This record gives sequence, structure tokens and C-alpha cells, in this order.
Amino acid sequence: MFRPFGQTFWMIAFAAVVPLAAGTVSLIAAPTVEVPAGLEPGEEMPGGTATSRESVTDRDAFSHFSHGIGFEGEARFKVGNAIFRKLWVAAPSSTQASDGLGPLYNARGCQNCHLKDGRGRPPLANWPDETAVSMFLRLSIPPETEEQERLLAERRVNSIPDPVYGDQLQNIAIQGHDGEGQMHITYMDVPVTLAGGEVVTLRKPTYSIVDLKYGALHPKVMLSPRIAPPMIGLGLVEAIPEADIRANADPDDVDKDGISGRVNEVWSLSQRKVMLGRFGWKAGEPTILDQSATAAAGDIGLSNPLVPKPSGDCTAAQPACLAAPNGNSERAGGFELPRELLDLVTFYAQNLAVPARRGAGDDVVLKGKALFHKAGCAACHTPSFTTGTVEGQPHLSKQLIWPYSNFLLHDMGEGLADARPEGDADGREWRTAPLWGIGLTKVVSDHTFLLHDGRARNVEEAILWHGGEAQAARDAYAALSAEERAALVAFVNSL
Repeated sequence: MFRPFGQTFWMIAFAAVVPLAAGTVSLIAAPTVEVPAGLEPGEEMPGGTATSRESVTDRDAFSHFSHGIGFEGEARFKVGNAIFRKLWVAAPSSTQASDGLGPLYNARGCQNCHLKDGRGRPPLANWPDETAVSMFLRLSIPPETEEQERLLAERRVNSIPDPVYGDQLQNIAIQGHDGEGQMHITYMDVPVTLAGGEVVTLRKPTYSIVDLKYGALHPKVMLSPRIAPPMIGLGLVEAIPEADIRANADPDDVDKDGISGRVNEVWSLSQRKVMLGRFGWKAGEPTILDQSATAAAGDIGLSNPLVPKPSGDCTAAQPACLAAPNGNSERAGGFELPRELLDLVTFYAQNLAVPARRGAGDDVVLKGKALFHKAGCAACHTPSFTTGTVEGQPHLSKQLIWPYSNFLLHDMGEGLADARPEGDADGREWRTAPLWGIGLTKVVSDHTFLLHDGRARNVEEAILWHGGEAQAARDAYAALSAEERAALVAFVNSL
């Protein structure tokens, strides 16, 4: 399997010194890898010509529209932004255009989780000292009936919800109702010794739910924490030809490189068919429209044409929730979030621009780039793709983009496993997260928590949590000198 990295390469074979538990080291051979020579054409503009031309030095770095969007597109983007930032209220309300919140929910608006269109974070303290907003728990159980097995086999659903608490834990409720419960996190320190003797302390989280208000969870319930991912570049990801993503999949590891990425095949509510999953931590959503609709319903409790249930994630075990007033309006087509507004939010999400690189040609960054490739990171974090044609949005079409992801599922090892399947993804698999914009996390979101649950407090910790198919790359990083590790991290933070 050939993975394109760019136009000019150094061919380098190397060996890695890997630290072992007892403090000894082992010399392991690594395959010959393709390392780009220097700065490649277009690399400084990761979103192609759609890359943001605005400032990337302030908190609005992720909130600019795609360059080339045009006057009409800019107007649609700004209206979509207003809807994205809207705070919804409970029904009935005099502000009928904004009612329909809940009854159970995780946030009152999209912007609450994706603050400044950036990355969410885990709570810094457990409830009641802090209430989680930009992070929640997915819930599911193993199939118990033939019907549930059929739905999973046909990919009509990605998981089977908890019979009482549904697909996700909603910790907040409208007046007169109780939130379902509160996420509780405990951390255990895990020291890791690197090749130079430096010790990095990782934090291993354990999750539970406290203050349950509707009875016990299913005895076989599976929990999976999720932070809100950054919003940039989604329209460009959606524009990557499906065949190009599938071309990098190697489920049987035919080329024997230890990397066996797989696609997730999921049901599209908008297209009414099985499609390639692209979005979400386990590639559980096929389109931005699907993602927007399910998030509106699950996170905020808003009915919409794709998820018409006005009571959101309420279950039959929560009769008061099902009986609560809703904001469905005939003027809005019988929904709380009508198709017109859903489409505007989707357009907004499609056109949040990727910022330009910072210091891409600096010597230390280029050194880090070579080390990134030599370590094998690019085997999953595929640097570039070319987008296809996007109808009505030429600024997103035929662009050379640099997301640093192959958008495939990979076994990331026991350390990151959530033991919860989602569609075709098993409990050890995660979609390769795109790296573009990662170095601006502190600027935009005022933190540097990374990975699906924010356990990593910086890029180095995120790398050291990699296992499974990424174990060799992780070990190669751990074997570098302190100066080399700093260069590799500098490269990642330049993306």
C-alpha cells in the first residue's frame, strides 16, 4: 500500500532504542520510510486556497470563514454562526423561535461545547465543584434481542442505548425535571521513563456515574467519554473523495507494516443508506448534516427533520420527560430546529476555515517533520489529500489539503480502549484525529488537553498514550533525545 506524503522524499532506514519497563533498552529495526525533504509546495496553507487569511494569534483563530466563500456565502456563514451561538430555552416560551431545549440536555447551544469553535475539555473537578459541559459520556449495551442484532448488522444503528438512560448521559434538565446523573472521573498516575532517563507522568482516567436520578444503569452498560472536537476544516474533509480514503485501508495488513486501518460503515439519516463514516471520534457519522442533526437532538434536545423526536434522548423509563411540553412549531415544519436552520448550521460547520501554518519553514520544525515521518507517525496521520468537487462551493473543490489524518479506524491499544463498539469500530479502535490546528488549542480554548477524553495534557502525553498499531511509532518517539522530541512536538504544534 502506497501512502502519498508529498513530492520530494529522503529514503531513510533507522533503528529505534525502545525503553523497557525494567529501565533497559532494546534495539529494534524499523522499516525504510519516506521522509519529505524540506517544506513542500502548499504545505503552509493546510486548507488550500480556502485557508483562513485572518489572524491566527487570538481566540478567534478557528472562527473565520473559508477564503473564497464569496459575498453570498459569507452572509450564509454569519447567519449559521448566529444559530450555532444561539442559547435555546425550554418550551413553552414567548421566544418561539428559540424554544425546544431539552427536556434533558448537555448544553444550551452548540457554542457551549465547541467554545470559539475549538476543542472541549474534561472538567477540572468533579460535580458539584464543576459541571461538565464540553464533555459527556456515551452509553450503550450489548444487543439483547434478534431485532437489535439485525439493526446493528444492517448498520441502521451504531449501538444499542441503555434502556433507561439512552445513548448518552445528559446531566442537565429543564426546570421541573432532573438531569440523569453526573460524570465522575478519577485519575491514576502512570510514570513513563524515556530513553534519556526523563520521566513523564501520564494520568489514567476511570469513569463512573454518580447521583443517578432514574434508577440503575443496565448491568452491562458501556461508558465512553467524549470531548467536543474542534470544528475547523470539516467541509474539506467531507470533500475528500471516498475512494481516496478507502485506498489507504489495509484491514488485513497485506503490506505487513503493522498498520491495518479500517473504514467505519454507518447509516446516513440524510441519505437513507450506508455510507463511509468520516466524523466523530470513531467515524460514526458520514456527513456534516448528519452530525449536526444528531448533535442538535442528543446534546441540546432539539427535534429536526432527521431526528424528529421532540423529547430528545428521553426513554420509556422517563415518562415525565416524554410528557414535557415541546417547541415543535407548524411554522418550522413541525420541528424545533427546522431544515432551513439545520442547513445554515451545516453550511457554517462546512466553512470554518483551517488557519495557516506557523513557522512551517523553521529549522527546528523541519527537523521535527523528518522525525515525525521517521518515527512512522505519518502511516496513520496521512499528511495530504486533494478534495473533489463540491457542488455550489468551488472554494472547497480541488484543493490540496493537509489534515494529517487518514480518517480510518485503528487499534490504539489497551491503554486508550473504551471497550465500547460503535458501528464497525470495536472497543480498541479510534479514528485517526486530524492534527491541523492542534498547536492553536491553547490560544483558542485556553487549555492543551488532547485525545478523546482530554487525558493527555499536551502533545507529548498524547503520543505516549498511543499503543496497538501505533506502538512502534510511540516507542520510536520515546527513544529520541530530549532535543529531538522537542523538535517533533514543535512540528506538530506548527500544524
